Amino acid sequence: MTNQELKASPNAYAIIKDCEGLFLASYRCPAGILTIGWGHTKGVTDGMRISLDQASEFLRDDVAVVEKGIRALVKVPLRQGQFDALCSFAFNLGLGSLKRSTLLDKLNDGDAAGAAKEFDVWVRAKGVVLPGLVSRRARERALFEQV
Repeated sequence: MTNQELKASPNAYAIIKDCEGLFLASYRCPAGILTIGWGHTKGVTDGMRISLDQASEFLRDDVAVVEKGIRALVKVPLRQGQFDALCSFAFNLGLGSLKRSTLLDKLNDGDAAGAAKEFDVWVRAKGVVLPGLVSRRARERALFEQV
């Protein structure tokens, strides 16, 4: 399967859902960004409320954007686990962070092992190490390294 055919699998969705948590009312995430559903940020307003169906739609739409971005950024063939790990990573941090990352540079240089180690770097919000991010990156790295 080529990168262009890859889609986020249930493994990617499981990490995203578990780590983001479901919130049907808007809140500020640890980075201070207004968020709703499973980590949705676009167009969120203070006091906003949504249904479970809307949260699911936001998640599908947000993951589709991430999938497209990964396909454009990654120049080497990916395994499903690598694609899933990158989906969770980019969903959480944004495609811009992935684009500027040493993780992507190493991956595109053919250094998958070096890229895997880079997940461990991305565990801070506003300069503070967050246990939730440490756990998430460990899950993403394990998925990335799966054969």
